[in-house]
Amino acid sequence: MPLIDAQLVDEPKEGIMLYSFATAQAEEVYKEVSSSSVNSIFIGGGPHPSAKPREALEFFDYVVIGEGEETLPRLIDVLQKGQDPSTVKGIAYKENGQVIFTGYRPMVDLDSYPPFGRILAPLEISRGCPWKCAYCQTPNLCGRKMRHRSIAVIVKYARHHKDIRFTSPNSLAYGSDGRAPRLDKVESLLSALSELEKPVYFGTFPSEVRPEFVSDRALELITRYCSNRVLNIGGQSGSQNVLKAINRGHGPGQVEAACLLCLDHGMTPLVDLIFGLPMETAEDQLLTLDLAKSIIQRGARVRAHHFTPLPGTPLAETEPAPISNFVAAELGKLALEGKITGRWLARGRTA
Repeated sequence: MPLIDAQLVDEPKEGIMLYSFATAQAEEVYKEVSSSSVNSIFIGGGPHPSAKPREALEFFDYVVIGEGEETLPRLIDVLQKGQDPSTVKGIAYKENGQVIFTGYRPMVDLDSYPPFGRILAPLEISRGCPWKCAYCQTPNLCGRKMRHRSIAVIVKYARHHKDIRFTSPNSLAYGSDGRAPRLDKVESLLSALSELEKPVYFGTFPSEVRPEFVSDRALELITRYCSNRVLNIGGQSGSQNVLKAINRGHGPGQVEAACLLCLDHGMTPLVDLIFGLPMETAEDQLLTLDLAKSIIQRGARVRAHHFTPLPGTPLAETEPAPISNFVAAELGKLALEGKITGRWLARGRTA
């Protein structure tokens, strides 16, 4: 596959312009592209164009759908040679006013590609997720089968970092199918990284872990090999009904149990919770608030989020449930006390 000689620029330039963006950046990107006067070919990719290629093609010449490691270099090579873009799998474009989709390309072998380019970034150790949570774009973008970089390749690139951090849908799922942990694989990875004698942060932002993957054994590995004493846990809701509706695959009791295990091992759990999920009733919202207060009282921290419907997900066309004044006020009090962070109200609304 040909290499891409690309440069970061502050505004559109002549040639081939590449954009990768999520839904939150879509409006700004579309405005920049539509107002540009340069004679360029515009290629879009990332979560939002992949989920809404027809929309993106109102502004872009081509859209790379899903993973781009193989598709993008192939597309650029074809365009530079003046060849037929229909031969490139994994793209969409317009021809005579009609949207053409060339078909899906097989998922890539992560070991064949570096986890970062010229700019150092957290090491992506796994990709894909089997759970298909209703609010999440990951399974549609990266597949429902987890793939992992090999330990040798991870260690190779970790040598470039002063401290080592990761991205993964679930760090504690490394080496597994994503439904049941393989802690032998996790230990092999952490043991190999420890030989680099650099700080290792595992299960911290921009990654997290699922609560049912948190165990005494898992925490023993993290406290032995890693520098972090905070563990990010995806809790999402305190309502069993909501967790079932969004296909999370765990209950609120497992979130509390994971927090208690962390605290027993001298680690602080940082739990993500979502408010305003579309099926959420007033009672469900109170249950999530109660969960937040309960784990905070025990020593955990909470990061709250307001539900955002994302394209390409089962909840894409839904509306967020309104956050009650009582819940908003209680969360505000917790924030003032330094016990909760995040944004739990819709943009433009204050408690």
